[in-house]
Amino acid sequence: MSKKVFTFFATRWGIITVGAVIGILASVLQKLGNPPNMGVCIACFERDIAGALGLHRAEVVQYMRPEIIGFVLGSMIAAYIFKEFRARAGSAPIARFILGVFAMIGGLVFLGCPWRAALRLVGGDGNAIFGLLGLITGIWIGTLFLKNGYNLGRSQPTHTTVGWLMPLTMLGFLVLMLIFPQIAGQDKNGVLFYSVKGPGSMHAPLIASLVIGLIIGFIAQRSRFCTMGAIRDFILFRQIHLLLGFISLAVFAFLTNLILGQFNPGFVKQPVAHTIGLWNFGGMLLAGLAFALAGGCLGRQLFLAGEGDGDAAVFVFGMIVGAGISHNFGLASSPNGVGPYGIPAVIIGILVCLFIGFTMRKQLS
Repeated sequence: MSKKVFTFFATRWGIITVGAVIGILASVLQKLGNPPNMGVCIACFERDIAGALGLHRAEVVQYMRPEIIGFVLGSMIAAYIFKEFRARAGSAPIARFILGVFAMIGGLVFLGCPWRAALRLVGGDGNAIFGLLGLITGIWIGTLFLKNGYNLGRSQPTHTTVGWLMPLTMLGFLVLMLIFPQIAGQDKNGVLFYSVKGPGSMHAPLIASLVIGLIIGFIAQRSRFCTMGAIRDFILFRQIHLLLGFISLAVFAFLTNLILGQFNPGFVKQPVAHTIGLWNFGGMLLAGLAFALAGGCLGRQLFLAGEGDGDAAVFVFGMIVGAGISHNFGLASSPNGVGPYGIPAVIIGILVCLFIGFTMRKQLS
């Protein structure tokens, strides 16, 4: 394999290709059985994983999503092939954990992550416009901190074992799925919970989900695909490299939806969505701010964890715990509207993120 092939994904056409592949595969996953406008949603899928593990008992969102497993393992495979696997950790792990928790809370108030915001929009859901505007606003606030010296400190090289812990965790999740597969009509098998109705019961076949997850994880690691980075780089430097990938994802998902008959425009009765624009905006503002302070969106954190970044792994675990908190304490939204305590949770989350941003500005050696 030539060096040109190795470096293709780092080029402009490479990132456009990666976005196109993700957009097409996300729409295909929906056709294969994933929920409408949710071919790939990292926030939703990690919420489902939290439910499968019993961290929450919302019966309609419990399933061990193979796509997430594939993202991490695919990234790890790419990192090893191209000699980029580096075990590192030690960059403000507790702050990253808290940011992960609140990123998930914000995402579940909106009902999606940046990827799903784009997929909802190109599936016809106009409510996603408010979420995308909130995402941009949150990242913009984060860039103000970045320009004023905000940082979480440097990570340090560490034992290879640390870098392997997240991939091994995901491999363990896959083993659990194989030992305790879903049984039709039953909401639990062994230690895993399964939804028998609702979004958690809608999923593509395991092999298809896992293979597509591996593909996305591999190419995203090679290209450094990141939706937060796309918006941050444009705001700070007017660079459009990563932004082209995000736009490509949306364009190709839209075209695939048209071909597959999955485009249904409107605001009301959209799948797994609510119409409260202010808190679609507010939820994603919180998520975008948390992403900016943590240095990557939900997907990027998974890909970094796959290549040995222990700090990103802490953020991922924070997201999974945040999903459990969201459903156990009435923070998560539903098609009926925002959860009973979702609004105060978003306000508290924004205040916590502002506290972190204002107080972690000293240049560390």
